[in-house]
Amino acid sequence: MSSAKRTGGGAPAPHVADSHDLIRVHGARENNLKDVSIEIPKRRLTVFTGVSGSGKSSLVFNTIAAESQRLINETYSAFVQGFMPTLARPEVDVLEGLTTAIIVDQQRMGADPRSTVGTATDVNAMLRILFSRLGEPHIGPPSAYSFNTASVRASGAITVERGTKKAVKATYERTGGMCTRCEGRGSVSDIDLTQLYDDSKSLAEGAFTIPGWKSDSQWTVQVYAQSGFVDPDKPIREYTEKQLRDFLYGEPVKVKVNGVNLTYEGLIPKIQKSFLSKDKEALQPHIRAFVERAVTFTVCPECDGTRLSEGARSSKIGKISIADACAMEIRDLADWVRDLDEPSVAPLLGALRDALDSFVEIGLGYLSLDRPAGTLSGGEAQRVKMIRHLGSSLTDTTYVFDEPTIGLHPHDIQRMNDLLLRLRDKGNTVLVVEHKPEAIAIADHVVDLGPGAGTAGGTVCFEGTVEELRAGDTVTGRHLDDRAALKDSVRASTGALEIRGATTHNLQDVDVDVPLGVLCVVTGVAGSGKSSLIHGSVPAGADVVSVDQSPIKGSRRSNPATYTGLLEPIRKAFAKANGVKPALFSANSEGACPTCNGAGVIYTDLAMMAGVAAPCEDCEGKRFQPAVLEYRFGGRDISEVLAMSVAQAEEFFGSGEARTPAAHKILERLADVGLGYLTLGQPLTTLSGGERQRLKLATHMGDKGGVYVLDEPTTGLHLADVEQLLGLLDRLVDAGKSVIVIEHHQAVMAHADWIIDLGPGAGHDGGRVVFEGTPADLVADRSTLTGEHLAAYVGA
Repeated sequence: MSSAKRTGGGAPAPHVADSHDLIRVHGARENNLKDVSIEIPKRRLTVFTGVSGSGKSSLVFNTIAAESQRLINETYSAFVQGFMPTLARPEVDVLEGLTTAIIVDQQRMGADPRSTVGTATDVNAMLRILFSRLGEPHIGPPSAYSFNTASVRASGAITVERGTKKAVKATYERTGGMCTRCEGRGSVSDIDLTQLYDDSKSLAEGAFTIPGWKSDSQWTVQVYAQSGFVDPDKPIREYTEKQLRDFLYGEPVKVKVNGVNLTYEGLIPKIQKSFLSKDKEALQPHIRAFVERAVTFTVCPECDGTRLSEGARSSKIGKISIADACAMEIRDLADWVRDLDEPSVAPLLGALRDALDSFVEIGLGYLSLDRPAGTLSGGEAQRVKMIRHLGSSLTDTTYVFDEPTIGLHPHDIQRMNDLLLRLRDKGNTVLVVEHKPEAIAIADHVVDLGPGAGTAGGTVCFEGTVEELRAGDTVTGRHLDDRAALKDSVRASTGALEIRGATTHNLQDVDVDVPLGVLCVVTGVAGSGKSSLIHGSVPAGADVVSVDQSPIKGSRRSNPATYTGLLEPIRKAFAKANGVKPALFSANSEGACPTCNGAGVIYTDLAMMAGVAAPCEDCEGKRFQPAVLEYRFGGRDISEVLAMSVAQAEEFFGSGEARTPAAHKILERLADVGLGYLTLGQPLTTLSGGERQRLKLATHMGDKGGVYVLDEPTTGLHLADVEQLLGLLDRLVDAGKSVIVIEHHQAVMAHADWIIDLGPGAGHDGGRVVFEGTPADLVADRSTLTGEHLAAYVGA
């Protein structure tokens, strides 16, 4: 029964259901949040600002969105929940007024070699159905057009246990579209045997040149030497044909080595399993260098890189096969689909047109469906995830975005803003974590967290409109109108890196000289060919340090100390001071608390319910055995050192009895990139996107190289931190390094010594150099999109 009553002739009282127009958060304590209480208006666009590490993601993603997802998951049956990720209730006292949350985060798409833009967005699934209905000649069901499905044929007897058992002859056949040669990967690997072993030596003489394979003690080597298939004292080049075949391609078989049963298999399959089955970025640097040396990936000669079988390639609609359709730019494919007129598949064509038009609308019309998902930039991956939500009829939903302007040229940010406003105007609540002033400007409501990062953040410093934020005395408010000025004078180059005839991806035979010894910024709209030009043409040799957008790998056992290599000199210093082994000072090795295995917490798995993590009672969450904590260095035990912030540790290891130059050097680099507040032992899984990017940058700053290539280093950086980054880039150049930056942020453009602008558009409309010169010339010229936006930015 409604509580609304008409009083006299006046307007009706509001319905009680309309009073729930706020999301109320009370007492949020996730990560570094300090008892945060806040009210967020529904059906409005709310932007969350604050320096990187201030608690924005902890509030929006780890509290509001996480609880919404947890409550939705609880509506499913216990059986279904058993297959879903288990989510713990966030550390918060009260959460009211939540609606269904749809999360579009910064997580890069999986780098699975068989994942493409088409498979990640379900467009390929619709295309496969389309070709299975209209393709001539007809070759089978949709699976016949899938490069992830192999053809299978089987026949034999099966036993049916119904009443009396009886054997029934059965045949089974499934037609798949996978290329049999490359197994749907589009490329085949060729291993250079000269990089695996020296054939002039025998196994006993140490013929293997594979990292970590030593002839005397390594078990893997002993398996080959004592297998009985080859003579360990004979040089490999003198093996018979059979011995060489067994050595390189032998099937797995059990052999006895020093009384232990082990598995012997040929060297080639062994290498493929040990090194090639893993993501190359996850390998240790020296192993990765070996793989890059020893393995070459070439386009599959059988399917010409299309991943599809001959049958799938032969079936066409008009003159277009599914391989041709996937290779087209999506905007061209959308036009082709629009021209198809077939009433029998009208609903399918309508859905396919809508999906392809969404790509174009969101600024990704230059992609093709066969583009590997792992090659998308962070901004592209995030926008691809948005595709499925654009045409949605859902309303009163909470959309949560994590820096949707990442990887976007200023020209494209306006288009992204329009999309966010359109989602809001359909009656949805839109929550956006953002740093760019152009995106903050469209907010109905702004929540600024801070005042600092890490332990210095976690409180709400401001709530209100954009104008009130501008007038307020917060870090974001003070820096909102910051504009980097053009330099009075630019540095002169000391040489040039000549790029000639570059044709990678959409580059159109580009010739350009990249100046060395200066800060060179490569600009252009998303998809114009910036990454193709730099990553595809600058040789990744010994003198080039490349910091790209690939995500940091690491579990909750990894922390800044382990990731940067800082823990190594610290362990050695502790070991030397106490006369014991360094391994004792690792929570992942001998020093780990035996009760929790060095995790610091005890996990209790509760099946479909969220697991419970309780601090380990034996080590009290310190992760080390009590005996290890007896050893001290500079008056501190190892757990106290890992609890220090970078700034405290820099002071601790910089002077006095704890002085450790190797550790101090790494800590200085961490402080240089603005991570002085991070705790050395903080799990990597709790770091924000901006913190991870800077941690990666700090690690690579220690690499020896004359040329630094940085891919959008401002990703996840607050306006106040960009200034610090510019100072860091200046110091690198002043130290004699050449710095090449791929960037969209106008502050970095204005600070450059030289700009190379690509365009004029994206995809086949780009791939050309449209401007080379100083930022001042670009502003004066205003002949390109970048020039127009930079001129507006500096107020020229």
